[in-house]
Amino acid sequence: MRHEWIIDVLTDLRGYARANALEALAEQLADAQAVAEVELASSAGERDFGTSGQGTGSGRFHRSA
Repeated sequence: MRHEWIIDVLTDLRGYARANALEALAEQLADAQAVAEVELASSAGERDFGTSGQGTGSGRFHRSA
């Protein structure tokens, strides 16, 4: 996958947040990492089937505040 680096960046940011007692930020970054992992897996599946998925909203998380 060409976007896997984003997982590493989010992991590093989460580690920094935890090391500096920024627990709420660390939790938000964990959520962001989970979303990134799902979207990357979803986009890999779309490539396997030859579809773009653009405009369908498939594989997207919508979280209410």
